[in-house]
Amino acid sequence: MNEAWNFEQCALIFRQEITLLQKIMMIHNSVQTAVMNREWTDFDWKTAELNQLGDELTGLENSRIEILDALKDKLHVQPDDVSFYTLAAGLPADECRELTGLYRELKMEILQIKTQNEVFTGYLNEIKTVTTAWLEAIFPVQGGKLYTRKGRQAEAGQHSMVLNQRI
Repeated sequence: MNEAWNFEQCALIFRQEITLLQKIMMIHNSVQTAVMNREWTDFDWKTAELNQLGDELTGLENSRIEILDALKDKLHVQPDDVSFYTLAAGLPADECRELTGLYRELKMEILQIKTQNEVFTGYLNEIKTVTTAWLEAIFPVQGGKLYTRKGRQAEAGQHSMVLNQRI
């Protein structure tokens, strides 16, 4: 293990992860709003920014894992046999309180993003189902198949359909 246990560094990483997750939540909200309002102008930019923040979060996560592994070494704990709270219990009371508070806050941010993403995915799936049913009702002869402008059958899943009006 290259890195030694450092409480301040660990707390800083937790805070940085929390801040980054809050930024991700804000951008995800704007992407969700853009999709619902069919505002596609900044969509690619927002998606690219989400990907960049995801990469930053991965780097912070790796740093947090390394520093917690250093704590395991300091406490002489088997690497795979311990939870975060068990590790924190081996720290002085004030450090334990601060780190467990930050850990809970981090987990709550993750839970909020996960919930928001599941709701958004559900919305997109419902729109896809409604659109497919709508197309089958309007063009029953086509059997739910889409055709290109040249009359060839469009391959499923290759192209996105953009509706400029609400159904």
